[in-house]
Amino acid sequence: LQKLVDEFDYGPNDHCAIIVVESQRLYLLEGRRVRSVFPVSTSKYGVGGEANSNKTPPGTHRIEEKIGDKAPLGTIFRARGNTGKIAKIYTRPKDLHDDLVTTRILWLKGLEEGINSGKGVDSYKRMIYIHGTPEEGLIGQPASHGCVRLKNSDVVETFSFLSLGSLVDIIK
Repeated sequence: LQKLVDEFDYGPNDHCAIIVVESQRLYLLEGRRVRSVFPVSTSKYGVGGEANSNKTPPGTHRIEEKIGDKAPLGTIFRARGNTGKIAKIYTRPKDLHDDLVTTRILWLKGLEEGINSGKGVDSYKRMIYIHGTPEEGLIGQPASHGCVRLKNSDVVETFSFLSLGSLVDIIK
C-alpha cells in the first residue's frame, strides 16, 4: 500500500484493490481500511507481463474501462460485448473448454513501464481484466489465462466499489 501512496498519489479517501497472488485474494481498500476481501483465481501459468504468456501481470494498474453495469449475473461477454446469453455457473471445480468472461469487466491499464506497460508487456493491449467466471468452483486457486477472476456476485461488488482510474496493485 505504501507504494501506492508514495508513487501513485493514493489518498485517504481513495478506493483501490490489492490482489495477492500467493494467497489468491483481492482486498478492496478505502484509504488504508480494508472494506472487503474476496477469493480470486489468477493465471494457472503464474505471474508475468509478457505478451502471449497467459500470465497475470504484476505491478500497479488503474481501471481504464468498466463494462457491464447492470448486466444480469452470469451475462456472457465476448470481445467486451454483451452477448445477451447467461452462462451456467459451476460451484464445484470444473475446468471448461471456453474461458468465458461473465457479469462485469474491469479492464486494467498498466502504470509501470517495462513491467505492465509498453512494448511486449502491455496489460491493456493484452486485455487483462478483473471479471466474473462461470468456473466459480475454481476460485481460490490459479486457473485463469492471465486475468483475475472473481465469483460473479463478488465482481459486482468490486465493480461498484472501484471507479475509473482506481488503482489495482497485483503482488506476488
